[in-house]
Amino acid sequence: MSACLRFTRRVWRSFVENQGHDQRCFPNLNIIDAKPGLLKASLKIEPYNLNRVGTVHGGLIMSLTDTLGSLAVATKGQYMTGVSVDVGTSFVKPAGRVGEELTANAIVTGIGKSLAYTRVDFYNAQGQLAAYGHHTKYIGRSAGHENDVKFSEDGERVIEGKDVE
Repeated sequence: MSACLRFTRRVWRSFVENQGHDQRCFPNLNIIDAKPGLLKASLKIEPYNLNRVGTVHGGLIMSLTDTLGSLAVATKGQYMTGVSVDVGTSFVKPAGRVGEELTANAIVTGIGKSLAYTRVDFYNAQGQLAAYGHHTKYIGRSAGHENDVKFSEDGERVIEGKDVE
């Protein structure tokens, strides 16, 4: 397993251990892969993820845009992923029904000293683009945390900081 994937899963565990929104809404989120600036994840759709017509609720997609955008920032080695400044999502097709798998790709489209920009694409079980979102994060005060790391270009190794686990 790459250092970037280990680190990003560790950040996700810290979200879950917080016992807040993420843990309540999608505790079964699976981080499939992580490379610097790129995250792949999946979620098995549960009954509590649905709207009243039996498909994935738009609020779930919005929340995942926020969380996966944050985890995309983590793939750049930031343990504390900042706070949201702007989040938006467009819905293209139904994202799925109970038992199906929703997949997502999150990328960091830009990162500076104070802001990070991400995009998240969501795919239904048929592989169709179901929704896409953007997430802007203020990271100015979160950079420099004691758990931050720097990865090799391919994300396989930590070249600065501690590779825990």
